[in-house]
Amino acid sequence: MVSSAAPQVSTPARVKADLKHTILSRMWKDKVARAALIGLFLLYFSALFADVLTPYGMEFNDPNVGNAPATLLHIHNDNGELCLPYVYPVKQENDPTTYRQTFSEIKTAKYPVKFLVKGESYKLLGLIPMDLHLFGVDSPARIYLLGADMNGRDNYSRLYFGAQKSLTIGFLGLFIAFPIGIFYGAMAGYIGGMADNLMMRFAEAVMSIPSFYLLIGLAAVLPLGMTSSQRFALITVILSFISWPGLARVIRGMVLSIREEEFVQAAKSVGMPEVTNIIKHVIPQTASYVVIAATLQVPNFILAESGLSLIGLGIQQPDASWGNMLKAAMDQPNELLSQPWLIAPGFLIFFTILCFNSIGDVLRDVLDPKLSGGR
Repeated sequence: MVSSAAPQVSTPARVKADLKHTILSRMWKDKVARAALIGLFLLYFSALFADVLTPYGMEFNDPNVGNAPATLLHIHNDNGELCLPYVYPVKQENDPTTYRQTFSEIKTAKYPVKFLVKGESYKLLGLIPMDLHLFGVDSPARIYLLGADMNGRDNYSRLYFGAQKSLTIGFLGLFIAFPIGIFYGAMAGYIGGMADNLMMRFAEAVMSIPSFYLLIGLAAVLPLGMTSSQRFALITVILSFISWPGLARVIRGMVLSIREEEFVQAAKSVGMPEVTNIIKHVIPQTASYVVIAATLQVPNFILAESGLSLIGLGIQQPDASWGNMLKAAMDQPNELLSQPWLIAPGFLIFFTILCFNSIGDVLRDVLDPKLSGGR
């Protein structure tokens, strides 16, 4: 009996879908990559819905509790029995001898921790007006899970809002630098000859620009009326325009070999314009390297933002970023021993970079089996 089922024909779209499925499935099977993907998802989800997940807004402050320690959550009533969490308001006092601030609880009334409560108004995703927060307490009590900064702002809430800038700034630079580097390198490698030589000398000249001193100069000449977000976005854009040569050199080397392939020469022989040939046939062959390089480049921009904010050239108060939160912690070194949670932004920076680098390593092994090392 002969089967009447028609043989399946693999279309280009089906091949791409199968390849994508294979890459994703192999990454998900890798325990390190799976943990990194879950970690990044949680980080970006928290940043996206920071207004909902936090009890206070980024600029909310209570000067009466500046530098307050983490709020104590009580789970036992006066009889020592378990109960729902509650907090007490705190009052600030100054020791006349040591001039140190001390905080004590005012135990005249209990303020239970409430979930899905109404608080400060905001626009969810910048569009939907809302005032719902995941948890909170009634005034005058405050729930500062990671304490307060010197202005009485909630460190826990600011971690989430700081993530919005620290996590997205890398992609801003990526979307500018990578298209320039990819197209510039592909053009140089495909054209070759004197044009290739001149283009690479120009790229090397751009690479020689000292970015650190350029940043200091930019910080000095930027208009004073700019907001800190606009200020750093402009610096990042300018930095992106000088960070593409490294990628361009690698792409150029890859294209030098790709341009000799039969399918590229065939397209050229039938009269396909060179730019079209580059975009349609040459650049896609570098996709594996570009994807890997992107996952490894994002951490560099995150570190750049953190470093600039740490030395006062990046995002400024009252806007939050992980870098300027670390700077605030360094400005009060005596508090680090008693409040170690002040270095939480540094841990998140480390964790984020570790996740991106782990994904990049696994992607490299998946897309280039020669480097898998038996994985």
